Amino acid sequence: MLVHGITGFDDVGGLIDYFYTIPYNLERSGATVYAASVSAFEDSKVRGQQLASQIVPWADSNGGKVNLIAHSQGAPTSRVALTYQPSRVASITSVDGVNKGSKVADVIRKVIPADGLVEGGAEVIANAFGQVVNWLSGADNQQDAIAALWTLTTPGTNELNQTHGWGVNTSNYCGEGSETVSVNDHSVKLYSWSGNTAFTNVLDILDPFQVTTSLAFIGQDVTQSDGLVDICSSKMGKDLGTHYDMNHVDSINHTLGIHSLWHDPVGQYRAQANRLKNLGL
Repeated sequence: MLVHGITGFDDVGGLIDYFYTIPYNLERSGATVYAASVSAFEDSKVRGQQLASQIVPWADSNGGKVNLIAHSQGAPTSRVALTYQPSRVASITSVDGVNKGSKVADVIRKVIPADGLVEGGAEVIANAFGQVVNWLSGADNQQDAIAALWTLTTPGTNELNQTHGWGVNTSNYCGEGSETVSVNDHSVKLYSWSGNTAFTNVLDILDPFQVTTSLAFIGQDVTQSDGLVDICSSKMGKDLGTHYDMNHVDSINHTLGIHSLWHDPVGQYRAQANRLKNLGL
């Protein structure tokens, strides 16, 4: 079960997947793949409750459990869903997940004063964009851009991790978490991976944007990032690697499959699916 991040969707008109070509490439090898559809802009707790309700029918029709592979805000969203449906989640894999906050969100929160005209205008625009996402993807999810921004900041994520911090090492910022956690006596496997560079392909029109956002990490203790999330913040459960030559958008095989010549994001999802299969999950 693939879980999208902020601004995300399951697919647009059945033509373009958020996880570009990844469902097809998993299904052609025998996997059953579902794409979640939660709010494009919303607090991770709200998104997690939405995801939890979607897990139930899909898990019950496929042996009782699902493996969640989650991108960006999808990772904390999935950890919230785990709290509500521990008996139906076999594993969570975080892909460039915002598990310990994003310095980019911290900067944006500082630039946009709370309760001001700028915040109000930005919220209207972002929420409107979320409604466009609803329309294009056939969804009907509520939108709250300011809540989404807060939940991705370092303080907002720390607050979330107090109750939904499964697999997150809160005592060591760069430390990995436990591969196996017990949630209400249900054993769940947790994994993560991420990229460590913002610019990977001169043909990708989104790379300059990610280079710009990566400036938020200058002067920080951890400067390596995928453009939006630093490599330490991305860690959850067993760390499968933070050395990959990909940025935040490459990790879902966008823009339309343009990525580094030295890394194949689709192959990485296939490898993880095989890993989970070999573990009997």
